[in-house]
Amino acid sequence: MEDAKDGIVETIKTVVYALLIAGVFRTLFFQPFWIPSGSMKDTLLIGDFLFVNKMAYGYSQYSCPFGICPISGRIFASEPERGDVVVFRHPVNGSDFIKRLIGLPGDRIQMKNGILNINGTPLKTEPDGVFTEPMEPQGPQQMLPRCSNAPVGQGGVCEKEKFVETLPEGRSHSILNIGNGPTDNTPVFTVPDGHYFFMGDNRDNSTDSRVNQLARGVGFVPAENLIGRADRIMFSSAGKSLFYIWTWRADRFFKGIE
Repeated sequence: MEDAKDGIVETIKTVVYALLIAGVFRTLFFQPFWIPSGSMKDTLLIGDFLFVNKMAYGYSQYSCPFGICPISGRIFASEPERGDVVVFRHPVNGSDFIKRLIGLPGDRIQMKNGILNINGTPLKTEPDGVFTEPMEPQGPQQMLPRCSNAPVGQGGVCEKEKFVETLPEGRSHSILNIGNGPTDNTPVFTVPDGHYFFMGDNRDNSTDSRVNQLARGVGFVPAENLIGRADRIMFSSAGKSLFYIWTWRADRFFKGIE
């Protein structure tokens, strides 16, 4: 009987230790993230599941186990780079967002007729065909996509213009265009020291740094709000839940994020 009790105790201890290790691992190194909206299409789709590399930019107040940091404040292991896809905490409401890093401290960012300008220079933007998806509810929130060929009936083909945008450093990524929107023409945003400017790749369907925080936008994001970099999609579900395995997108397993 004593052996059985000892076995149960050891099993409980093993489970507790495993949970503690998993919790510390998650706190220090990686954070799971499930894409809830279409603001980063077609780079990221609703239902993509990924792990955020929290060590990409070093320690922050959010990556310290039990609130204890070996070094106080934000110490970058490597500097965030323009073009990184980053998870960060909204400066006002604290919710987790994922967008592409566009503006570094001191940069001047402006949209002119749908073309991104950085420090007065328009970026090279080349047509890359059409992104298509079915007009049907997506993800757990059952949101319908927005289309450049609207109106589109249920079950029809929703289209968006697709472009390849090249950043000043030479990195390229896909962006989508739905039409002329309020964020296609903006004033010049000068990024303050210690802050960053983020945009969604689905340019007409993203509430990002182009939108003032008073209007529930992101605005400028302080460095201490950066959680980590998204490098790879682990798997993806087109259904309401990750557990609906029959809706998994096999072509997105372990897909690198550009």
